[in-house]
Amino acid sequence: MKLISAIIKPFKLVDVRKAVAEIGVEGLTATEVKGLGRQKGHTELYRGAEYQVDFLPKIKLEIATQADNVERVIEAIKNAAYTGKIGDGKIFVYDLTQVVRIRTGEMDSEAI
Repeated sequence: MKLISAIIKPFKLVDVRKAVAEIGVEGLTATEVKGLGRQKGHTELYRGAEYQVDFLPKIKLEIATQADNVERVIEAIKNAAYTGKIGDGKIFVYDLTQVVRIRTGEMDSEAI
């Protein structure tokens, strides 16, 4: 089992959710986060004063899946989140050693 974590632009969330649903992924967790990378933020004007916004809003997705499904999920996320501009995001893949569904006590593959 693997845990896929993706950082994407907020306006791409609906597209990514649809793309992973089309390949059979039933569940994901989305969290609003802020981050700093190569994009380096931007300047904004507030009440006549200019200030630097370093941490930009992003969405962090977490998807638990079977190891043999990882490449399909990655491709779906890449294709749906792509804009071609800096700040499109990153995808991380982690080993998932155990999963437990609290309500039923199901373990591992059955719990995903």
